Amino acid sequence: MLFDLDDTLFDHSLTCRAALGRLRREHAFFRRVPLDRLWREYLTALEQVHPGVLAGRWTPDEARAERFRRLGELAGRRLGTEEAAGLSRSYRTLYRTLRRPVPGARAVLERLHGRTAIGVVTNNEVAEQEEKLRFLGIADRVDALVISAAVGCSKPDPRIFAIALDRLGAGPDEAVMIGDSWTNDVEGARSASIRPIWFNRFGAPRPGGSRVTELDSFRSLPRLERALAARS
Repeated sequence: MLFDLDDTLFDHSLTCRAALGRLRREHAFFRRVPLDRLWREYLTALEQVHPGVLAGRWTPDEARAERFRRLGELAGRRLGTEEAAGLSRSYRTLYRTLRRPVPGARAVLERLHGRTAIGVVTNNEVAEQEEKLRFLGIADRVDALVISAAVGCSKPDPRIFAIALDRLGAGPDEAVMIGDSWTNDVEGARSASIRPIWFNRFGAPRPGGSRVTELDSFRSLPRLERALAARS
């Protein structure tokens, strides 16, 4: 079993939205932009900036500041380097205070532990993702943690999935990948010949003509087990 981390096990999106909401209350210029748009633009910037970190164009701290520089532009404010970095630090403090697991995720790992090898395949920085697993209390339930910054490739590149399978001693036909991102997790898994399950808890529209087993919650373990037994 392979799992994505952010927005599959760890509730990144709603934690991010809550932290941005707090920051928006503290800084008037951010209130020019509706919270929902500010949140979605931040998530977009996160995806766009991460490859630059992998390529060595930005340090992690520079990338975090760059995300807030872009949000400042969206709000009509030109942020200097120090101001953007300061907002990034404030956001990270709020994010850590407000973070939470995806409901039911810990119970899923507990249910599967010992019955199958468990891997987590995630894009981000090593220390940050390792700390999230510790926060969730599931680090000892994960047999292989594969992080893009550590292996030099990121989802949806099939190489990152191949690394995870190699560490677990499994073949693609023996594995299932569960994740929230259609591009990174569903298409990425397919590119590595792994069967995907789309974790679509926000009800995103399915790309036209695509068929895949889908889950919207981990609250029902029997539903998860039926999804694992299904074939798309």
